[in-house]
Amino acid sequence: MKINWGTGIVLAFIGFIGFILYFVVRMSTDDRANHDLVTDEYYKQELTYQKQIDDSESATEMNANLKVEKTEEGLVISFPERFDPKKITGTVSLYRPSNKHLDSNFPISLSNTHLLIPDNRLVDGRWDITVQWQYEGKPFLHKQKLVY
Repeated sequence: MKINWGTGIVLAFIGFIGFILYFVVRMSTDDRANHDLVTDEYYKQELTYQKQIDDSESATEMNANLKVEKTEEGLVISFPERFDPKKITGTVSLYRPSNKHLDSNFPISLSNTHLLIPDNRLVDGRWDITVQWQYEGKPFLHKQKLVY
């Protein structure tokens, strides 16, 4: 059977369209290709962005920078020694870009100037750490990306 060039072009178009549709359907139903927003309330969080900038600048101005380091016990967040640990309040947010089910928040409750997040809570990989804390009513913010 002989196929002329017009029929060949139509068959090539049909094959190409079928090929593209196969991948569109496959990617839209595959859980590995799930692309959610960074947070569920993305636009609400953007409205408070200026406050985050101000809190971060106040931490720099008052030399209230935190030190975050990985140890064998887990993740240690060190607050400045000159602040009374009992007057420090706030939250530590751990955000995992690759899996939103691993995200967690910890309240800050200190008896000394160090906060330990146990190693069993953290999985190897990239973490975005946000520490929002207050000392005597003055808000501070520390953001850091860490590969654990």
